[in-house]
Amino acid sequence: MTTTPAAPVRDIQTIAIAPETWFLRSRSFVRLKFEVEYARQHGTTSNAFLLRGEKTVLLTPPGETFTALFLAELERLIPLGDIDYIVLGHINPNRFKTLVALVERIPNVAVVCSNPGAIALRSLIESEAPGLTVQIQVVRGQEALDLGGGRLLQFIPTPTPRWPEGLCVFDERTAMLFTDKFFGAHVADTPVFDDSGSRYSEDSRYYYDCLMANQVRQVEAVLDRLAEWPARAIAPVHGPLLRSGGLDLIAYYREWNRGQIEQTLSVALLFASAYGSTATLAQALAHGITKAGVAVETINCEHATPEEIREVVSRTDGFLIGSPTLGGHAPTPIQTALGIVLATAPKAQLAGVFGSFGWSGEAIDLLENKLRNAGYSFGFEPIRVKFKPTAATLQECEEAGIDFAQALKKTRKARQGRVPAAATPVEQAVGRIVGSLCVVTAREEDTSSAMLASWVSQATFNPPGLTVAVAKDRAIESLMYPGQNFVLNILAEERYLGLMKHFLKPFGPGEDRFVGVSTRVAANGSPILTDALAYIECQVAERMECGDHWLVYCVAEGGDVLDANGRTAVHFRTTGTRY
Repeated sequence: MTTTPAAPVRDIQTIAIAPETWFLRSRSFVRLKFEVEYARQHGTTSNAFLLRGEKTVLLTPPGETFTALFLAELERLIPLGDIDYIVLGHINPNRFKTLVALVERIPNVAVVCSNPGAIALRSLIESEAPGLTVQIQVVRGQEALDLGGGRLLQFIPTPTPRWPEGLCVFDERTAMLFTDKFFGAHVADTPVFDDSGSRYSEDSRYYYDCLMANQVRQVEAVLDRLAEWPARAIAPVHGPLLRSGGLDLIAYYREWNRGQIEQTLSVALLFASAYGSTATLAQALAHGITKAGVAVETINCEHATPEEIREVVSRTDGFLIGSPTLGGHAPTPIQTALGIVLATAPKAQLAGVFGSFGWSGEAIDLLENKLRNAGYSFGFEPIRVKFKPTAATLQECEEAGIDFAQALKKTRKARQGRVPAAATPVEQAVGRIVGSLCVVTAREEDTSSAMLASWVSQATFNPPGLTVAVAKDRAIESLMYPGQNFVLNILAEERYLGLMKHFLKPFGPGEDRFVGVSTRVAANGSPILTDALAYIECQVAERMECGDHWLVYCVAEGGDVLDANGRTAVHFRTTGTRY
């Protein structure tokens, strides 16, 4: 019997993209790790580049998942001893493993990075490879590296709170801009070049929302700096290379930045992170806050001055502070930041505390006790994560961020004491649009969610399709991207009240929405409410951003009527300004 070989879990492609310029694309078709920016589960690429003049430079070698494959592919392309420089756009422990393997084989290679990158790299060498000798060449500004043969590389420091060591590179010969973390997307099955700027826009927007939206002021500064170099193509460390229409992503970053900068409420997010786990929690919290329409200003306390912390805390409407526990204590930068917060932040500001730890969590207890004793109110219960966060942990953090943002909005409304204005004729007319009362349910791996919905409509006959409007601050929104599945449970007029009350009640971050509700599992893995009138199994095909909602178009792939004699519950409203 002939069997079809299984598709590889990961592979490496080598493509010549310009004269003496090679693209080594390490692809993983499965989710590499539980971090919020990987949640769409479209795989990812880790992009490295080899450039040759009279000397040779390797840009951004991949993480340890690809170390063996990458070294074998690199040796097939060029003798390793011919590599003169390795340029690191950012530093993390995962990529450090591949760097160690390279340096052991090329002891005379110079490792080029920014000054913050050099500090982080020396710390990793001390803790992870104390016997390793590395020749570190520090970039302290917009310096250049001459490869000979008329090939000059310009280094562009691009620090942000998430990557204080950020470093981009412009190749004057090819006019290619190597942007490291900027303009990426986590998706494996892509063409080498994105010329259209639209095919993978969902992935690019999700990547931005997860990684950039919580540091927009610094991102805007980076965009201004990169604009000085007229690029014909952009090469990020993740996703396809961009050229032609793909370069429009720069303008989209500007547009998305403006959307965050113009928010009327903002939160200061202060953190330090020893091994990356606390930074991941911060990222998930920030994603929840920004998707709920509140801006986030991220401060990496290890690289911020007291004046910077004081300035941000004094003008925001709330703050979160996150810390690892090192030797039973909070690190010094967090203790300094806590002192500034206690002296600067008004007691009316909403607070939040989070952190990760290995064996104990004294730092989190310290932060909580100091802030409670000072009279601050908390937007969520302190989040304590032992070791590395999981997908369920990150969902809890995202939902905590949403709750925090919603609490800020409620507090502002209460202070303003506004009396709701009478509905206008247009608002009253819009309110007369009725919809079926439904519950949307979804489950993916260890995460699940549900919401009450009435903005539902059939959209197509062939294929059978429908639309659902989902508010941006709904927790379930993150489970309703193209390719994901859910069930639309249509409620019965005769018995909708119990289910409606259940799904209208507030749920805590990460709380199971289905406790006490009778369900069974649909073919697509999502819960079916057995007391519903009918259900439809849906797969998301497209979604469109519409003001404060996403309009999700999905294809019906299955379903059934559970009560042939029942009638659909319908939601009536008097105004179009609320549900």
